[in-house]
Amino acid sequence: MSKINRVAVASKDGISINEHFGHAKLFWIYELSHQGCFFKEKRDVDNYCLGGHGDKSALANIFDIISDCTTVFVAKIGDGPAEKLAIRGIKAVADYTWEEIEKSLLDYHVNQ
Repeated sequence: MSKINRVAVASKDGISINEHFGHAKLFWIYELSHQGCFFKEKRDVDNYCLGGHGDKSALANIFDIISDCTTVFVAKIGDGPAEKLAIRGIKAVADYTWEEIEKSLLDYHVNQ
């Protein structure tokens, strides 16, 4: 049986990867497998970036909400949050900024 990877995408519109991790108010959740890329749900979060400082409880909540994901796709992410995600086993990917979500996820999945 092939492994299914669940990923989170920071997107304002559900079309492209166009949201900064700290500004995200929701994450679009997809599952990736050898069969393709499938949208599953949207998960609401409180953005944690408050212009120069972050809300630690909001950040902890985001970590909880996407804890079942292996990867989070973002337009941009700071080193601190990326390192904290990595400690939790979640890889932050900012290589597909402004690209179409499904095409980007499939490209990433094939090239891993």
